[in-house]
Amino acid sequence: MSERASVYYPGLDVEIEQNPLGFKYGDGVYGPAPERRTLDQIRGSLRNPDSDGPEVVYSIAMDVAKERHRSVLEERMLLFGIVTYASGRIGDEPVRSQGHIHRVSEHSGWSPPEIYEIWSGKAYIYMQEKAEDDPGRCFAVLAKAGDVVVVPPFWAHATISADPNQALTFGAWCDREYGFEYDDVKAHKGLAWYPVVEDNGDIRWVRNENYRLSELIVKEPGDYSRLGIRKNKPIYEQFEDDPDLFRFVSKPGIKGKEWIAFAP
Repeated sequence: MSERASVYYPGLDVEIEQNPLGFKYGDGVYGPAPERRTLDQIRGSLRNPDSDGPEVVYSIAMDVAKERHRSVLEERMLLFGIVTYASGRIGDEPVRSQGHIHRVSEHSGWSPPEIYEIWSGKAYIYMQEKAEDDPGRCFAVLAKAGDVVVVPPFWAHATISADPNQALTFGAWCDREYGFEYDDVKAHKGLAWYPVVEDNGDIRWVRNENYRLSELIVKEPGDYSRLGIRKNKPIYEQFEDDPDLFRFVSKPGIKGKEWIAFAP
C-alpha cells in the first residue's frame, strides 16, 4: 500500500483508490476488479434501513496476492481478500458491512474462520456465536492499523468503521471456497447489536430487540499465539515465512480444540 494511503505497510504493494473506491496493484501483485457494495444492498442489516449515506459503501477484492504465491495458495485452498470503506456515516450508524455467516465449505465441512488485519482507519469487528433468536456470546473487538482479529468458525459477524472521519481498509485470510449466508441475519433485521455514532464520534451499542437479551463484550484484540499468529508482523508476510501457518482457515478442524469457548 502506498505511503499516502496508510502508515501501515501490509506486505503487499496495493494502493487504495478513492474515486471510485478500488485498488491498484503493484508489480508482481495480482487481483480482480473490485466488487462494489452499494447502500441499497446493505439496507436490510441496518438499524434504520431508510438512512442516507455513501452510495458505494465499500469495495472488495477477493484473491489478491503476489504472483509467485498463486499456486501455493490454490493448493492450500487459501485466499487473501482486501476491502476498503467510504468515510462518513449511514444515518446515525457508521459505515459497515452486512452481517453474515460463512457458508459451509464442501471440502472441509466447516464454516471457515477469518483472519482480519486492519491497514488504515479503525474498526470494530463485531461477532456473535449464532444468528438464531439466542445469539450466544457477542463481542465487539476494537482494532487499529496493524491489529489482527480472528473470527471463529460458524459465527455471524460484520466489520464496522469505528471512526467516521477515516476511511477503513483491511485485509483478511479466507477459505478459497468462500460464500456468505445472509438469510438468518436479515430475518432478525441485522445482528444482535447495532452501532450508533454519537455526536462526538464515539460508537454506542444499541440492542436489536429481535434477538433474546444478550451481553455485549467490547474489547481489544486477543492474543492469538495459540493459533501461531505473531504480533507486529503483517499476516501476509507471516504466510510467506510459513505457507502452512494459515492452513486452519481452510481446514478449521486442525485447530478444533481452539474453537471451543473461543474468545476473540
